[in-house]
Amino acid sequence: MKKLFLLPCFFFMLFGMDASESELVWGKTGHRVVGEVAEQHLGKKAKREIAKLLMGESLANASTFADEIKSDRAFREFSPWHYVNFPFDKKYGEEPISEYGDIIMGIEKCISVLKDDAADQKDKVFYLKMLVHFIGDLHQPLHVGRAEDKGGNDFQVRWFDDGSNLHRVWDSDMIDHYGMSYTELASNLPSINKRQEKAIQEGTILDWVYESQNLAKKTYASAIIGEKLRYRYMYDHFGTVKSQLQKGGLRLAKVLNDIFG
Repeated sequence: MKKLFLLPCFFFMLFGMDASESELVWGKTGHRVVGEVAEQHLGKKAKREIAKLLMGESLANASTFADEIKSDRAFREFSPWHYVNFPFDKKYGEEPISEYGDIIMGIEKCISVLKDDAADQKDKVFYLKMLVHFIGDLHQPLHVGRAEDKGGNDFQVRWFDDGSNLHRVWDSDMIDHYGMSYTELASNLPSINKRQEKAIQEGTILDWVYESQNLAKKTYASAIIGEKLRYRYMYDHFGTVKSQLQKGGLRLAKVLNDIFG
């Protein structure tokens, strides 16, 4: 694994989220749904190689690793890899790209290490777990949101009677309100056929980024600052949450099958 380094305490001020706000990613349930769906769509070879690396640990269980290490300052350099912010009227790369990285660069790094036959085994385990998480993050629309409000973290709303923000509503509030375990939710995602599954898995990482960004635009338009979001919001938008979790899982499986298959 590349040598990790400690960064000064102002590190997070350089990015779209600060240390506390960067905790707000797909909640554990959401990430585990993505991992569970992916595991169900792995080819035999990929499943075998991944089982060796993770020593039998499931992708669902590994999916939260990238959040669990955030409290360790030695891993601060990976925090910007959870998201990307660029103007909605620009293409990625038309504006300067952060020298500290973003979710696109993070995913590319993970894939590169996993494809490298000379890479250290510990590095492969680390970057496999990070990849599982980042593909999940990519499908939460506000991880491709606006830098000025930290991906909706500064977009204050109420979730029923509790204070929240738009980012948290999409990360975990709706999922937690639904009240299913990750296995139950993974088993109750939209029914699709093989043709639809293949269509979802088409495209590149950048194609999926633009898709999520387009959803982010709609997400911002779905509420106003200070609004009290309740059952109607859940009714209108939880279908999109489930669809994004499913897409994340299917696309993660596609990436892993391409690497290990």
